[in-house]
This record gives sequence, C-alpha cells and structure tokens, in this order.
Amino acid sequence: MVDTHPTRFADRHIGPDADAVATMLDTIGVASLQELADKALPADIIDALSADGVAPGLEQLPPPASEQEALAELRALADSNTVAVSMIGQGYFDTLTPPVLRRNILENPAWYTAYTPYQPEISQGRLEALLNFQTMVCDLTGLEVSNASMLDEGTAAAEAMTLMQRAGKSKSHRLAVDVDVYTQTAAVLATRAAPLGIEIVTADLRDGLPDGDFFGVVAQLPGASGAVVDWSALVTEAHERGALVAFGADLLALTLITPPGEFGADVAFGTTQRFGVPMGFGGPHAGYLAVHTKHARQLPGRLVGVSVDADGSPAYRLALQTREQHIRRDKATSNICTAQVLLAVIAAMYASYHGPEGLTSIARRVHGHARAVATGLADAGVEVVHDAFFDTVLARVPGRAAQVRDEAKASGINVWQVDADHVSVSCDEATTAEHVATVLSAFGADRGGAPFTGPEIATRTSEFMTHPAFSRYRTETEMMRYLRSLADKDIALDRSMIPLGSCTMKLNAAAEMEPITWPEFARQHPFAAASDTPGLRRLIADLQEWLTGITGYDEISLQPNAGSQGEYAGLLAIQAYHLSRGDAERNICLIPSSAHGTNAASAALAGMRVAVVACRPNGDVDLDDLRAKVAEHAERLAALMITYPSTHGVYEHDVADICAAVHDAGGQVYVDGANLNALVGLARPGRFGGDVSHLNLHKTFCIPHGGGGPGVGPVAVRSHLAPYLPGHPLADELGDDYTVSAAPYGSASILPITWAYIRMMGAAGLRAASLTAIASANYIARRLDEYYPVLYTGENGMVAHECILDLRPITKQTGVTVDDVAKRLADYGFHAPTMSFPVAGTLMVEPTESESLTEVDAFIAAMIAIRAEIDRVGSGEWSVDDNPLRGAPHTAECLLVADWDHPYTREEAAYPLGKGHRPKVWPPVRRIDGAYGDRNLVCSCPPVEAFA
Repeated sequence: MVDTHPTRFADRHIGPDADAVATMLDTIGVASLQELADKALPADIIDALSADGVAPGLEQLPPPASEQEALAELRALADSNTVAVSMIGQGYFDTLTPPVLRRNILENPAWYTAYTPYQPEISQGRLEALLNFQTMVCDLTGLEVSNASMLDEGTAAAEAMTLMQRAGKSKSHRLAVDVDVYTQTAAVLATRAAPLGIEIVTADLRDGLPDGDFFGVVAQLPGASGAVVDWSALVTEAHERGALVAFGADLLALTLITPPGEFGADVAFGTTQRFGVPMGFGGPHAGYLAVHTKHARQLPGRLVGVSVDADGSPAYRLALQTREQHIRRDKATSNICTAQVLLAVIAAMYASYHGPEGLTSIARRVHGHARAVATGLADAGVEVVHDAFFDTVLARVPGRAAQVRDEAKASGINVWQVDADHVSVSCDEATTAEHVATVLSAFGADRGGAPFTGPEIATRTSEFMTHPAFSRYRTETEMMRYLRSLADKDIALDRSMIPLGSCTMKLNAAAEMEPITWPEFARQHPFAAASDTPGLRRLIADLQEWLTGITGYDEISLQPNAGSQGEYAGLLAIQAYHLSRGDAERNICLIPSSAHGTNAASAALAGMRVAVVACRPNGDVDLDDLRAKVAEHAERLAALMITYPSTHGVYEHDVADICAAVHDAGGQVYVDGANLNALVGLARPGRFGGDVSHLNLHKTFCIPHGGGGPGVGPVAVRSHLAPYLPGHPLADELGDDYTVSAAPYGSASILPITWAYIRMMGAAGLRAASLTAIASANYIARRLDEYYPVLYTGENGMVAHECILDLRPITKQTGVTVDDVAKRLADYGFHAPTMSFPVAGTLMVEPTESESLTEVDAFIAAMIAIRAEIDRVGSGEWSVDDNPLRGAPHTAECLLVADWDHPYTREEAAYPLGKGHRPKVWPPVRRIDGAYGDRNLVCSCPPVEAFA
C-alpha cells in the first residue's frame, strides 16, 4: 500500500532519525529523550506536558503544516498586501536588484548560511566582498575608513553620536541635530542619548549653530525634506567651536554631490539600502559608518583589514578586534556585536555590477525624474519649497496635503504627507515617466505657472570606485563567476556543520527562505499606509502570539534588529519601570563573569553600572557571591542579566533561587535568550523567573546568519514592562518612546522565515528539536571527554545544547594551542567550534538538532584524529613549531613545492583521514598573521599588484 502522507517537515529539519537518536541515547546512558531532559534540567523549571502531550505555552500553535501548506498560507498573506509605487522616500527607496545578485547571493546558501568570519582562512570570499563594501563607502563619502556595515541608518547615526563624543576634545554633553534629519533617525538618537546624559538640541542649522558648546553636530544630506544644502560653512563653524560633524549621506546622491569628506566632515553615516536591497517593510539593510583614519580605532562594529598569511600572500581578516564591544564588555563604547553582512555583500556587488559610471547614470536618471516632478508642479502653480534637491521634491499645498495623498493613493502611488500643507514626492531607481505623470495628476494641473528652475547640484569633481573590483564584473558572466569564486573560498553550512557554541548554526530551510524575495513582502515601504500591509501585519501578530507562548512572556516587540539591540531595549524597559516607581537610584546591573560580552556592553549603554558576580568552579553562578552582591547593592539594584542555559553550556539548578533573590531585593531579571534552542518546549523563562528576554531569531528560529548578519533580536516582557517596549514616531499603533531601530518592525522582511519554521514544526516538532539538540551535545561530550575533558557539566553529569572542551592541559603539556586545533579542522573540512569563549584556551561545541549522526560522527572522528596528532607532538615525534597543526591550514599551493621539508607528509597535511573521508575543502590561504594586519592597517581594496 502506498503511503499518501507527506513527510513531516520536522523530519526534514531534524538530522538524526529515530535509530540515530537511540544510538546517541545509548552512548549517553539514558533510555529516552524525556529521561535526558529530566536529568539535565532542574525539576522546578521544566514544564509538564498536557494530557494530549503538548508543552504549556505551545497549545495555541496550529497543527504543523507541510512545506506546501505553509507556503500556500504565506502566499495568501502576501496576496492580501498591496504593492503600491513608493514615492515616500524618508530614507527608504525602491531599487532594482539585478537577478544575478538575487540568485547568486540572496538565494544562495553558500552566502546566506555562512557565519561571522572569525575563522578568516576559510572566510576569504565574504571578507573580500566586505572589503569591496568598505572601499565603496570610503570612495563615495570621501573619508578614509569605513566599517563592514551597521544595523541600519538610525543605529549608525547613534554610533556616530557616541563616536564624536569619544573622539572629540570638547567636554560638552550637547549634540546639535538639524531639523531636517529623518524622523526615525532623530528618534533613535533621542533613545540612545538619554541614558548617557547627552542633551540633544534640535535647530535649523542652515542658520548656523545655536549658542553654547557642543561636542558634535548631525545633519542630513540631502535632508529629509529633500533639500540639498551647502554645509561647508556649518562644518567650519563647528570645528572652530570644538565640535565634530557627522552627516547622514545618501550614497547614490554622492555620485553627483560633493561628498562630506571633501568639505570637512568628520563622520558620514547612512544606509546602502538603495543599492539593490529591497525596502522589505524596513529591513534588513546594511547601514554604514565612515571616518577619517585618525578615528579608525574609535570606529564601532567590524572592520575588515588586509594582512598576510604564513607564505607572505595577502589575506583578509577582521582588524583591530580589541575594539569590539564583546571583548571590552562593560568598558565598551558600543554594543554592536553583529553587522548586516549579507546585505552589505549585495550592496557592494550592486556597485561592482554597475560601476561608477552606472551608479552616476542611475543618479542622473533619478534626479531627472525629480526635476520633472518639480517642473510639472511649477507649471501647475504649485509652490516647490526647495530649489536644490536630488530625488525628493517638497510641495506646499495649503490645506490640501491629505487630498493630494489620497488622490495619489487612488492611482496606485504612495507619497509622503509631511503635514496639512506639505507633500513630498521621492523618486528612485524604479521611478518611470509614467509614475511622474500619475503623481502630478494627483496635484492637479489646471493652472499655468512658470517652469521650475533650480541650481545644478552636480558639484562632485573627484573620481570614485576606480579599483578594478568596480570595473571587472560588468557582464553577468563575469559577475556570476566572481561570486562563485568567492563562495568557493568559504566554508558555510552548505559544505559542513558549523559547530559553534553559543551561535546555534542550524538549518535555514529553503521553504523558509523562499518568501522573502516575493515583492508583496520585499517591496513594502515601512511607512506605507497600514491598508497596504494587512498580510505582513497578520504575520507579525502571529509571531507575537507564538513567541510569547513559547517563552512564557506577555508581550513582545519585533523591532530590535540584532540580539544586542534586544538586550538594550530590555534594559531600557527595566530602567523605565524603575523610574515610573520613583526608584531613580536603581542603576546596578549584576552580570555573571561567564556572560556574553554584549550583556555588559548593553548595560553600560543603558546607563547602568555593572557589578560582576563570580562563578563556581563547576561554572554555575556562585549563589553566595550573588546574595552578597544583592545585599551590597539592595537599594540600588536594577537588574540581573543571566544567560540560561548558562554560557558554560549547563542548566544551572539554582536558577529559580537566583531569580527569587533578585526579585526580593526589588530588582528585575533579564534572561538572555541566546541559548533558547535548549529551552523551547521544555521550559519558559517568563515562567521560571524572567521579567524580560531577548530572542535571537537568527539562532533558535532559523533566520540565517548571512556571514555575520542579518539578525533579529525581539524583546519579550512580562506585562508590567510592556508599556516600555520600543515605540516609533511614525507607527500609530506603537508608542513614541524607546525607539531602538529605524523601522517600526525592524528587519520585517525576514520574519516570514521564522513564521514558516514555527508553522511547519508545530508544538511537537519544536520540542523535538530542543531535545535532539541536547542529545547531540551530550553525545559529543561523552564521545570526546576522554580526548578533551569537558569542562562543565550539570548536577547529573549532563550538558545542555553545547559543551566546552578544555585544551588548556593539552597546551601546557604539548604546546599545541586552541588556534592550532581550530586551523587544523579546516584541513579536515570542518569549520572550527567557538574558540576561547567563555573560557580562554577552550573550544565550545554546539551541534544543533539539524546535523545528522553521520556528520556528528565525522566531526568526532576529526577531533579524535587531531588528538592523535597532538600526541605525536607531545611525544617529540614532531616539534612544536613544525607539525601539521601548527602548519594548518594547508593550501594546495603550499603542497606543490619541489622541496617538502616538513617532518609530516603532504598526504598527512592535506588528507589526514584519507581521501575518502569527506569532500576536500581547500583553504585559499595559510594561517593569517593578525598582528601584522593591525600594525599595517589597510581597510580598503589593495592594489592588484599585491596579488601578483
């Protein structure tokens, strides 16, 4: 008889089948997944299943859908949206993504499943693409150093603000902000300024700076109203008065307009969204931040630099990593821990595909359409407010703004109503002459008037993007091959498991990814009328309901566009709650020594003081030290931030007591959701003591890491904190305060991924995923413990979803380091686990539920073989300085030499487990000299001669 039932999606997502799970459980020494859970988790937090076998909080989930059913439901949601012609502007513009980029980057798992390039030897492809991005930004802004992307324009502006305060000599705490800065940017600036004691003075800076001292100045070019202003006098005045100056600059406009770096600006920030990245109802988009060389070490976020490898060949890596907030912890000046790599890659390749001539041509076409709008308005007797503009025309229509907006809407075009008397119309790459004619008809053209005349804005005289990276790949053939060559230099999830502890690199299923390119989701402006997006709003409401049920909280905001921003938003909610109760003195945040670095950085940015709580030798929070710290700071205690399961990879059995101790002292408990993949369907932080958590949708809920971003970090709270969730000034349904991202719903266009994952897994599938992840981690811990001691386990000898392998005794005995093991794994075809976090000299391994037993066993075999190699070093057979671990990774070129003068063979170098073990991955470069790259900082495309 033929089985007519389709395979459940959960069976496609979860790697080990029933037989494989049984094998793992037998090795662990338990009879079932439930027994494993009972031994690993504390009895007082684990949820009991209902009579019909459903975990509490998951009962509201619909029965699991097949891939076809979920896609059909998403298609129905998409079809209920209206894809209008967007002429809203305000920092978001329609764009034409070249199909070669959409197919070969956005829809290509070689790009979207990659991890942050912390193992640079096997990340050269995306590092090169990011270097192109940095070069593009530097060339267009006229500044020397750009980072490898920011979360969005609003957060980039906030980082520019704090950078100017750090880098400048002024002692002032005042920031001057022009009235023509985007509304959402001003809102993010206000949120970030308040906890840091920064006073924002908003004024029309065309008239010069207001009286008094300022450390910095922020203006927009072009302005939100469309005005193109010559800001050179403002820059001169600001510098004379001791202030630094930052401009939010439109990169497409800068192909025509004199760039900020050429008229004296210190900082440029903005977005690269209009370079081929869809609006997507607000994100994800790659923001940017650029500075002069003298401020390079103040630059937040990631910075790609050029160094050399062991053979002296040029190689890319992340430079000056000691700037990064998760290393500096509470001394951090930023809590940015991720980027928007996938979107930065698209923007960079869009620039490469079009080249400087192509970008300039697009800019002239956009400007030409805007001038046509202005001419048509002037002919009709409508007042055009600004005579100098790039893409946005501001029209004064006394008392008629709503009527004009509605007339345009009826014709399928969205324009921006500024107030009762003004409408602005923005043109972009997708604008056509027909769109111009249609929008003009909405204003009425029955009156004559003088044609529009305005000054020439094309004042740029300098060349830009002259590197061959922006001229070689103009044909689709060349671009396709370039992208393939870059992808071949990387190890992503499409080639190997990526067993990174704390990062949860799980399957990003194709069915989850498919809808994000649908125009009904992708071509939505975040400030369009709600009537255009009922499907997206229904999807968002579904996710809010599902995620609050899964976590045990009452309300959730999807606005934070990274985990670090979710942390920040959660701490702001705690702070606001205390202030509402008159507890202004509560500013102490307790953080265990094992915590993620983002925790301390976020607390510092939220204006809190960090007090570190010690950990016991077994890795648990030291309850005695916690109680002592609570008693010491009782009157000033604001919050405890705790990761659960712990960063050490165990379920701490005292977690309920820890939460109670903080609550008894009047504090709030922040449960970091980084490790939620070990809790879904088993325990709910909102029910075992948490007041607030952020969730990493790019970890537990399958949004891909994309080479280091996008990410989404929703913040979930109990009801008493709900009034303080992120608001947005341009979203009527949200409050006006605590804005943390530029768009009301953050990176909304990738939320269909998480929706599809939950919809297809269902309650039982989600719980099975958590249990399988725990089983896989415990299986690895059991198999490898005799070779590399597992550093921390729980009360019953169990780990959670990850385990820490201790290499410190091995290093002490043999000289082989954790770096040697990590680089050697590349020769075996594997990405390394997390190195030296949270304990130096260790590897943290997280297999996730997605990896099959075959893949897990292959990784174990590689690790055991590496231990045998280490023993040969320890015995003296190989020297510490010349062995296959210290020589790793090995490129094909380094093996093709006439004289091989190493004590190990070429075969041992390249095929340590034989040629049939798994497909060979050839690292493109040898081990990279990081110190050299920091001493000789180069952060833009090197000359081609460097690779000769």
